[in-house]
Amino acid sequence: QVQLVESGGGVVQAGGSLRLTCRAWGRRFELFTVVAWFRQAPGKEREFVAFHKRSGGAPYYADSVRGRFTISRDASGDAAENKIYLEMNLLTPDDTAVYYCAAGSQPLISPRTTLMDGTSYGYWGPGTQVTVSW
Repeated sequence: QVQLVESGGGVVQAGGSLRLTCRAWGRRFELFTVVAWFRQAPGKEREFVAFHKRSGGAPYYADSVRGRFTISRDASGDAAENKIYLEMNLLTPDDTAVYYCAAGSQPLISPRTTLMDGTSYGYWGPGTQVTVSW
């Protein structure tokens, strides 16, 4: 059984930074073709944040976070470190949301719009709350 669990959320002041971590149990992240982060703010629909393909190439970001957020996979080489990260800088109150990591097996040639769609991902974590205050 595959489980994803996020951590690293919290309360931070505007302009600050947080690093979210998603850890997987039951399957190595490299066995998924794509991993991603999404978020959902109160009263709003879930929205795409970033995805990262297994085959490499540049990660892709939502316009609202490009240049401030960085998605990455653990590069330690340690088989026990089955994690992906979301480094978030220059946070603003608009970034306040529950953040979810997701993993899927869409073909690597899938269009960008497909990989930005949450329905393309079969595995989700329960989410971690990020609150940004002035």
